[in-house]
Amino acid sequence: MKRLLLLICCLWPVQTSLAQDVLGDLRDQGLGFAQVTPGKRLQFPRDHGAHPDYRIEWWYLTANLTDREGRNWGLQWTLFRQALSPQAVEVGWHSNQLWMAHAAITTPQGHHHEQRFARGGIGQAGVSLSGRDGFFNAWMDDWELRSNSAALLPAKLKFTVDDREIILLLEATGELVANGVDGYSQKSAQGQASYYYSQPHIKARGFVNQGLDKTYLSGQGWLDREWSSQALAQNQQGWDWFSLHLNDGHKLMVYQLRHDDGEHWLSGNWIGPRGETRLLDRGAIDLDSTRVRPVAIGDNRVRSLPLEWQLALAEPQRRWRIKPLYDQQWMDTRIPYWEGVVLVEDEQGASAGIGYMELTGYE
Repeated sequence: MKRLLLLICCLWPVQTSLAQDVLGDLRDQGLGFAQVTPGKRLQFPRDHGAHPDYRIEWWYLTANLTDREGRNWGLQWTLFRQALSPQAVEVGWHSNQLWMAHAAITTPQGHHHEQRFARGGIGQAGVSLSGRDGFFNAWMDDWELRSNSAALLPAKLKFTVDDREIILLLEATGELVANGVDGYSQKSAQGQASYYYSQPHIKARGFVNQGLDKTYLSGQGWLDREWSSQALAQNQQGWDWFSLHLNDGHKLMVYQLRHDDGEHWLSGNWIGPRGETRLLDRGAIDLDSTRVRPVAIGDNRVRSLPLEWQLALAEPQRRWRIKPLYDQQWMDTRIPYWEGVVLVEDEQGASAGIGYMELTGYE
């Protein structure tokens, strides 16, 4: 779903205050824009590129990494696109395509993030499939995710956060996963949906430069691709999303869209070590917050967030506890949210994996 996620972040032109419902615009029906319907077949490499006739879209990468001392690091890099009107205008100063990028790095010493904004049509930001073989390139200014073939991966990611330069080489070790039903990912009983696929099988290696210091990193990445024209139902207030790399080779993606009445929408995918995948619906997922803790969210404000969770599947019968690497991984961006590295434990408290968690709608 991821990510629906942050489509909220694609609404940065809308003037909001903390007293307003910052997710309200996501409940707009998106009339005039292309609509998500079941039965559409995803096509690659075409669908790695932009879909400007849909209202919102993102390219979302997270990576769980370790340094040579075995310490945990995390990276997030996301490019968001929003169309301001249904008729796509992609070229020149009259372009109605707006872009936003988020970048974050979780280090052994703390969490750091940046955001950038750009307009489309003038070469400042965008996504292209160029060349005879359709090379993929997603960029904003000097931030860039560029492949070297017609496939999305292998690719090189390059960006900065504060005075840190991050360079990662990304290599696919398995097949793409079409989330939902063949990529049609339903978000509510009322029919809201997105097209959604992931690449959860990524080998990542690279380094972080900070002044004269260079830290070598390696680990696992997860890339999400999603586009839609209506993200939320009228009675949905936010979401909780998890992407987990389990020690036994399985991958697990689960999200919960929170409803006013407590009847939350749950969905996910259970992905085998060889890439086989199975859709998980509400009946297959048991997700509960087990601990709420205060998180500093800027300007001397504190917000209580559900940072520890219990997650269980009916089939296979598995149960895990999920907790953050540390609490302060807040993204104080145009639309604020929590996103960061989480640790996965089995019922006995032993390490069972690692991953990323995203919490939105709590601001």
